[in-house]
Amino acid sequence: MSLLSVYASPLDVRRAAHLLRRATFGASPERIREFVGLTAEAAAQRLLANTAAPPPPLDPTTRQTFVNLPFSNAEQGRWQNYVKGWWVARMQQAESAAIEKMTAFWQNHFVVSFAVVNDARYVYRYLALLRQHALGNFRTLLIEVTKDPAMLRYLNGNSNTAGRVNENYARELQELFSIGRGNYTEADVRAAARVLTGWRDLYYRNEQRADIAVEFRPARHDTTNKTFSASYQNTVIRGRTGPNAGNEELADLIDMILRQPEAARFICRKLYRWLVNHDITPAVETDFIEPLAQVFRQSGYEIRPVLAALFASTHFYSESVRGAVIKSPFDLTLGTLQYFNVSMPDMAQQPAAFYEYTDNLRRRNREQQQDVLDQPTVFGYPAYYETDYYKVWINATTLSMRGYFSDTLVNGTFRAGGRPITFDSVETVKRLPDPSDAVKLVDDICATLMAVDLTRQQKNFLIDQVLIPGLPRYEWTYEWQGHVSDPNNAAKRMSLKMKLDNLFRFLFRMAEYQMC
Repeated sequence: MSLLSVYASPLDVRRAAHLLRRATFGASPERIREFVGLTAEAAAQRLLANTAAPPPPLDPTTRQTFVNLPFSNAEQGRWQNYVKGWWVARMQQAESAAIEKMTAFWQNHFVVSFAVVNDARYVYRYLALLRQHALGNFRTLLIEVTKDPAMLRYLNGNSNTAGRVNENYARELQELFSIGRGNYTEADVRAAARVLTGWRDLYYRNEQRADIAVEFRPARHDTTNKTFSASYQNTVIRGRTGPNAGNEELADLIDMILRQPEAARFICRKLYRWLVNHDITPAVETDFIEPLAQVFRQSGYEIRPVLAALFASTHFYSESVRGAVIKSPFDLTLGTLQYFNVSMPDMAQQPAAFYEYTDNLRRRNREQQQDVLDQPTVFGYPAYYETDYYKVWINATTLSMRGYFSDTLVNGTFRAGGRPITFDSVETVKRLPDPSDAVKLVDDICATLMAVDLTRQQKNFLIDQVLIPGLPRYEWTYEWQGHVSDPNNAAKRMSLKMKLDNLFRFLFRMAEYQMC
C-alpha cells in the first residue's frame, strides 16, 4: 500500500491535534475537538479553504497604514518593526487555516530579508504576494516572485543587464527555488541569467513617490538565443525583443525547469521536511515523495492538491511521524499561545499595546534563533537545511530560552499595554471532560498538549510529584469540588491555580513538549 493512500479512520483527539500542530501553528483543545470525528480528507479540505486577506499593518502614532506612503528614512526602523510584528500576529491568528503556515514556508523558501532589502513597504508587499499564492499555482508563484521588487533587490535582479550579467538570482532560482543542486550546470546558470536581464524595480527608497513599481527595459535585455545543457534536453529559449520579451522568455524558462520531473520532487521534499519529517528514507522517497510529485505535475503544479494529499495520507498519521521533529521557535511560542487561547491586543483599537505584545514575542523567537523576516542567508533558517535539520533548534542556550518563554507566560511576566499576557490555568482545565479526577485531568491535557504519548509512569509522576506532591489523589478531587461549590472563594481558587501552574510549568520544560 502506498504511503500516500488515504487515512480511512475518523480522526481521534491525538491525530486531530497532530494535524493542527503541523498544518497550522497550533490549536486550542476546543479547536482540536472540532476536528475529532472528521475524515482526514474533510479535515484537510477545511484547513485548506480560502481565507480573506488581512488588513495591512498600522502605524500606532497615526492609526493609519504606511505601506502606501513614500519611503521614509526617519520612520524606517519603526515601520520595519511594525511589519515584523504584524506578521508574527498573523501567524498566531492562523488557527483556522493552513495558509499562514504555508506563507511562512514560502517566505523561508523564497527568502527575502529586511537586512538586505531595508524597506518595510517592499517586504509587506512581498508577504502579501506569498500569501496570495501560498495555496495556488507554483508556476505562477515562481514567475511573480522573480519579478517582485523585494526579490529583485535581495538577489540583484535589478542590476542584471545585457553585457553586465548578474548570475545571483539565476543560480538560486535553480538551486534553491525550483529543481535543486545537481540538476543543472554552470552554463545553465549563465543562460538563465541572460534570460532574466532587463528587469528592475523603480522608486526604491524614494521619499517623494508612494508607488512601488517594476518595469522591464527592452534596451537592457539580452536578445540573443539562450542554449541550455543536456540537463534541460539542450533546450533553446529564443531571444526576443520589445516590451513583452521579458515576460515571454521568463515563462519559457520556468516552463523548461518545471518540465523536469525532478522539479516536482524537489518541492515535495521541501514540503515534506517542513510539514512531516526531516528524514526522507528510501521508502519515503519511493512510496510518498514520488506519488506526491506526480500529483503536483498532473495538477499543473497546483499547491493545494499536493497539501490535501499529504494531510490526508496514512503516512502523515503514522506513529513514526507524530513527534518526529523538534518544534521551531514559531511552533513553540505561537503554539503555546494558541493552546491557551491567549489573546493579543487589537491592532486597530490598541496599536501601542499590540506592538508591545508582538515585539515581546519577536524577541523570544529571535533568542531561540528564528528572527522573523531576517533569515541569516538565502538558504533560510539553518534548521531547515543543515544536515541534522530540526536538531539545530536545540542547544544549551536555546533550550533555556524556551523554558524562559514558557515560565514568563505561566508567571504573568510576559506583558503588553501594562498588563500581563498569561492564561488562567483553572479556566483552561474547566473545559476538559472531568477535571475533578487527577488521572483523567493529566491524560486529557497530555492528549492535546503533547505530540508523543507519555508513559503511565511519567503521568503518575506528573500527578503525584508535580500536581499534588505528597498528597493522596482523592485530595485533588475534594479540592476541585470545593472550588466548584464555592467558586467565589479566592483562597480555594488560588490553591488550585498554584498547583495547575506548577503542572504546566513542568510540562512546558519536558523534552516531549519540544517535539511536534
